[in-house]
Amino acid sequence: MLCRGREWFYARLRYNAGMMRKPLTLVVLLAALASGACGSDKREWMKLDSNYTTAEFQRDIKECTVKGALDDDCMKARGWVAVTPPKNEQKKEDPLSMPAGRSNRR
Repeated sequence: MLCRGREWFYARLRYNAGMMRKPLTLVVLLAALASGACGSDKREWMKLDSNYTTAEFQRDIKECTVKGALDDDCMKARGWVAVTPPKNEQKKEDPLSMPAGRSNRR
């Protein structure tokens, strides 16, 4: 009886890839969804005219976030300035720059 107990115990310890595939896939998918939902706005903010703490910044971020999107006007009203522009903002063209492929030389 003791021998059968050991065999049963060791049989349960063996690695079984087929049994672990489904739970592992589920964990990986949930982790990917969770990380994608958390990091949508990577801009940096600062106050130019006063000192501030991390707690104040976190409080303002929480209060200015509406439906998962950060409200820029709310942050600006509280004295914050975006150090990095949002990704969807287009770069303005420099009126003094030459179009590509043209030069001043003849």
